[in-house]
Amino acid sequence: MDTDIRNTIKNLHPLEVRIIRHYRLNDELTIEKVERDLDFKPGNGNQALSWLAGKGIVREIRRETDFFFELTDLGREWKDKGTPEERIVELIRIQAGLRLPEIASTLKIDGKDVGSAFGALSKLGVLTMDADKRVHLSLPPDQQVNGRPANGEAAERFALIRGMLNRAGSALRYADLSEAERLVMAGISKKRGAAGAAFKEVDRETVVFGFTDRRDAIARALEAEGITGDEAGILTPEMLSSGNWKGKTFRPYNVKVPPTRVMSGRTNPYAKFLEDVKDKLASLGFEEFDGPLVETEFWNSDALFMPQFHSARDIHDVYRVADPSRAKAIEEPWLDNVAAAHENGGSTGSRGWNYAFDRDFTRRLILRSQGTVLSAKQLPKAKIPGKYFGVVRCFRYDHVDATHLPDFYQTEGIVLGENVNLKTLLGMLEMFAVEVAGARDIKYVPGYFPFTEPSVEVHIKHPVLGWYELGGSGIFRPEVTASLGVDVPVAAWGLGIDRMALMALGQSDLRELFSYDIENVRLRRTKEGGIV
Repeated sequence: MDTDIRNTIKNLHPLEVRIIRHYRLNDELTIEKVERDLDFKPGNGNQALSWLAGKGIVREIRRETDFFFELTDLGREWKDKGTPEERIVELIRIQAGLRLPEIASTLKIDGKDVGSAFGALSKLGVLTMDADKRVHLSLPPDQQVNGRPANGEAAERFALIRGMLNRAGSALRYADLSEAERLVMAGISKKRGAAGAAFKEVDRETVVFGFTDRRDAIARALEAEGITGDEAGILTPEMLSSGNWKGKTFRPYNVKVPPTRVMSGRTNPYAKFLEDVKDKLASLGFEEFDGPLVETEFWNSDALFMPQFHSARDIHDVYRVADPSRAKAIEEPWLDNVAAAHENGGSTGSRGWNYAFDRDFTRRLILRSQGTVLSAKQLPKAKIPGKYFGVVRCFRYDHVDATHLPDFYQTEGIVLGENVNLKTLLGMLEMFAVEVAGARDIKYVPGYFPFTEPSVEVHIKHPVLGWYELGGSGIFRPEVTASLGVDVPVAAWGLGIDRMALMALGQSDLRELFSYDIENVRLRRTKEGGIV
């Protein structure tokens, strides 16, 4: 037997042996296929194929990406209780003449969702509203079945959504949907921040492996040696007491396996990076601010001139606090000032958003979704001129990938003064990109935020991930500053410090910053660019 083959089969794990003996040279393998065919535990297929690839017995031949829609908690609620449209139509069939707030209260559905559902049903010609703002069915009885539309565009939409909800056991494959279903799905699914949607959009990549030419020689050697992959790895007390060890074949022990390396302790590189950023900003004369993780909608969004129940808040899909759900009160005169700015502009010189500011909603407690909440709270007590910063932990319901996490850090800051302008801000952004992140390629992109004008996003080029956004910035609008007692220009930024760390520490995935892999955690890029 060839020496290389002999050494290879001695180092094969039983999981690898079973794969080699079960499949043939031209078979294509995936993790799911191997785990299903060989009854492996979850994760064993990935381990075994990775080991075989490392030994040159299998190789990656292609990657296949599929697009799926997964049910969210809201989608499961729709599936069990009915969609808001279905429930509203059913309620109005029984109890016509209700107003929208009464519908929301009766069905225990958020007022915003009731308004959206009514708007859609009104366009479809299912519901109508009279002069007293009471809701009625607009379809004649012969076009209704149990209060639901029986034909036409409305009937088709009801049937398509209900059909997809009923079919979605775990996920729906995009390729399996009809063109009509895809059009409807576009309105009830989201890729990020999917808590307010019935379906979450998910990309799944499948790696397909194939055997190399070594497979047949190794398979013949395994058969000649009588190695099946069913060998026992350990001798247990149960095997000794029952005596069934006598009929088993045991794997040989490899006494040449090197012992575990003992490593001295070292500061976590990401924790050290955060401390270095704080030291750098403090040395530039910035004062650090901080605050609680739980904030009110007032400081998180309303004080930043983000309109209530508006799509501008979709980028801040927040986690709500269940108990207590609301703060007792909001500080005055800031509440009155901010409410006036939203309703009619107040004394800010603006026309405002022209809606009735909800003083109950503004007390709702949430986990802060952005570091800018601390900048807003700092404005009433800030010194002028002044410079402030914070390294702030934030929370958003988000799709996890190489540059997004639901729990992340931002470096947040403001500079106040008579001479503060966009040039001041761009200088700060360049400092973060070059001095903190260590980027060589930088670009500025116009952005939109309800609380700044002008608004700028800073992007850097990563050697693996390419261009990605560090965060947003801008000059606070008067609706923000004047409402909180400041009458000078304020430059503000909120940058993803986790994303800066990717570049500075030589990583390419945010999850690597919080890895359990001690070797990965120990890596730290030096100022000269090397790894120690």
